[in-house]
Amino acid sequence: MRSRFPGRALRRAVAVASTVALGASLAACSGGGSSKDGGSQGRDTVTVAFRTPNWILPISAPGYTQGENAIFGQALYRSLYQYKLDGTAQYNIDPQRSMAEPPVVSDGGKTLTITLKDNTWSDGKPVTTRDIQFWYDLVTANKDKWASYRAGGFPDNIAQWSVKDDKTFSITTTKAYNTAWFVDNQLNRITPLPQHAWDRDSATAAVGGQASTPEGARKVFDFLTAAAKDLKTYDSNELWKVNSGPWKLERYVPNGEVTLAAQPKYSGVDKPKLAKVVLRPFTSDDAEFNVLRAGGIDYGYVPAANVSQEEHLKSKGYTISPWYGWSITYLQLNFNNPKTGVLFDQPYLRQAMQMLIDQPTISKVIWSGTAAPTCGPVPAKPGTGGTDAAGCAYSFDPAKAKELLESHGWKVTPDGQTTCQAPGTGPNQCGEGVAAGTPLAFTVTSQTGFTATTKMFAEIKSQMAKLGIQLTIKEVPDSVAVTPACKPTEAACSWDMSFFGSQGSWYYPAFASGERLFATGAPVNLGSYSNPEADRLIETTQFSGDESALKAYNDFLAKDLPVLWMPNPVFQLSAYRSGLQGVEPQDPMNFMYFQDWSWK
Repeated sequence: MRSRFPGRALRRAVAVASTVALGASLAACSGGGSSKDGGSQGRDTVTVAFRTPNWILPISAPGYTQGENAIFGQALYRSLYQYKLDGTAQYNIDPQRSMAEPPVVSDGGKTLTITLKDNTWSDGKPVTTRDIQFWYDLVTANKDKWASYRAGGFPDNIAQWSVKDDKTFSITTTKAYNTAWFVDNQLNRITPLPQHAWDRDSATAAVGGQASTPEGARKVFDFLTAAAKDLKTYDSNELWKVNSGPWKLERYVPNGEVTLAAQPKYSGVDKPKLAKVVLRPFTSDDAEFNVLRAGGIDYGYVPAANVSQEEHLKSKGYTISPWYGWSITYLQLNFNNPKTGVLFDQPYLRQAMQMLIDQPTISKVIWSGTAAPTCGPVPAKPGTGGTDAAGCAYSFDPAKAKELLESHGWKVTPDGQTTCQAPGTGPNQCGEGVAAGTPLAFTVTSQTGFTATTKMFAEIKSQMAKLGIQLTIKEVPDSVAVTPACKPTEAACSWDMSFFGSQGSWYYPAFASGERLFATGAPVNLGSYSNPEADRLIETTQFSGDESALKAYNDFLAKDLPVLWMPNPVFQLSAYRSGLQGVEPQDPMNFMYFQDWSWK
């Protein structure tokens, strides 16, 4: 999900909450008006409402895949390829921001040859294939610790990795993949790493070829991971001072403000136009909005609960712009929960619960029109909202939901507790493994800090209660972290349902396939959903260039309900000072390119 949730992880990454990390004291004292020549801190600086990133190593790690980490990482360390979805570029590769030319495909689609552009590290050393090889050695030897790894995917699907010279390398895959899928969803993971500075297994070790062997690569990876977990040294550790991105880290306060400074030796063509970017976290929507109204930040967001004040912000010199995402939003179900997983296994129950979520009304009323229904796993084209499916498979229909439950052996007790009265696997029974007297009672683990999310679940809870389905809503700061993929025997598997979609649950890479989300054993399949037909359809999208493959996958999962589809909000309703240029278009894959920003 670059959730910002697990992907961009989810990078995009699972869009998880954005600005929720600092104490209220910061929000209270973060006032200040606009300066004469620029923003709240002058013409060379921009302040941005932004959750404090907590992962700096440009290799994704489980539990650290939130979107703010992906944006932070890209500011410091450029990926081999960057992408855009405007339909103008081959394989969606952004020719300006990418560090390599588009791949040359041969051998019936199995071999991709890639040539690096001329780029340097911040210490003046050239970026070469040695840095690509270093990344490959680390992720190959440590794939079990890499959040982007899925069995059978990269690097398991590489038959041969060959470095030809300092500028050129080739990848030969085990099978002939759909090139668009492989370029967009596999090559997007490659990030050159400074081998000359990082290839060591301790702070005092000489830099050399330690990572060239699996054992050495594991030691180097452990050293780098330990450093990445030491947040208090982010702005002092020499490791992080060698980078390839347009920005360098000037100041980092754990759970607090982060200051990025323009990298004077940046070799990309998209050079920063500002001197500094200050990333400022807030405890909640209300805290952020109070400071925004006071003119204390240059780029923030308007919470759904405050959309009515849009005109007031415009009168204060802000431009208001919805940030549409290449994303979907959903409520995760834990199929492996030892108590309630057997209930989620029943398709009719998932259907009934979906019919009790009034997506259109919630989108319009609670999200103030800044959300649209999610109907399936394939998102709509950026900027249109909703999904590409022609309407949702299950519309809001409490009467039909009640009929489904009663026809499967449940005694529906409105505003009470519905229980199973007919255990068994027959046509009019509750289903395999559901015992007599089993209640329909679940706990939803959700995010704190989002007023619209709180109101949304109050509405859903009310609708469920009308059919005797009892929901307990538990809000936590990071719902991803406390609802992991798990085995039924593990203590951590006690969660029922999880929501982390206040800004979109999952932001896709350029090709919107589902191997990381809904395939059996997928890295971001937190609910452990598994269906052989879904696996087959997902695999087909990876090998077939026919657009019908993606549609077939979407249509099946739209009906099978691996999750409950939820209203998909815009990532945020951005508010930025009208004198701030280069903010738009806002990237639908949820990256922020601060180097494009400048003051008039």
